[in-house]
Amino acid sequence: MASRKVRHVSPHVAEYPPGHWSNCLRVGDAVYVSGMTSRANDLVTIQGDNAYEQARVIFTKIRHCLEAAGAKMDDVVKMVIYVTDMKDNKEIWRARKEFFTGDFPTSTLVQVAALGTPQILLEIDTIAHAGCSG
Repeated sequence: MASRKVRHVSPHVAEYPPGHWSNCLRVGDAVYVSGMTSRANDLVTIQGDNAYEQARVIFTKIRHCLEAAGAKMDDVVKMVIYVTDMKDNKEIWRARKEFFTGDFPTSTLVQVAALGTPQILLEIDTIAHAGCSG
């Protein structure tokens, strides 16, 4: 029997109006979190003046989405991180170490020309498998 796709919503992470995208979907044990930025719940304000601060905001939002779907940060198996400046990678890794333990997820870091607004320095796309970290 095929697994059913279920949308999960966290009260801590703003959802865009219907018809745009889902922040978090779970299919079986797999949990998919859309690319998160440090945009505040008003969907306008950008939180964090540098890559480290923005990464902390983003990892917190990812954690909230995962928890809403019955998973945790250590269940993350894959991340794709989009940055506007590759030199920010050390600050992103510094923030990441505050949110993961054990075996860190596989990861791809890609520099892009721009993200949603000039103030957004990074965006993180995440895949987890609920319960895989034990």
